[in-house]
Amino acid sequence: MTAKPVADNDHQILALWAADCAEHVIHHFEALQAGDARPRQAIEAARAWARGEIRCGAARTAAIAAHAAARGADEGPARAAARAAGHAAGTAHMAAHARHAAAYAATATPVPAGERDWQFGRLPERLRPAALG
Repeated sequence: MTAKPVADNDHQILALWAADCAEHVIHHFEALQAGDARPRQAIEAARAWARGEIRCGAARTAAIAAHAAARGADEGPARAAARAAGHAAGTAHMAAHARHAAAYAATATPVPAGERDWQFGRLPERLRPAALG
């Protein structure tokens, strides 16, 4: 089964939502890896792409860098937060990455159900099926 294409404006909204999800938990990474800005830069790349300020390739480069930062994180929540940031930037390439950003963000928290409630409270209802897969 192939995914239904997402309208451009909805794709941008999903990227912004994914960036919000990642930013909500980025403190888990930054507390342990204060000198590594790659996940934060990936979050900003997702937002910049959604605003039309950078192209998809630049966002993908930021996503790859955030995933590399995740591989260097020794602690589970820090690693999950960096992966959330990587998927947020990856949303520029493919809208389906937004759901992965949200899933990793939920994994980074001690109460994933509460995080999911927070996330979906910020997502337009019409886009919830796209975010869930």
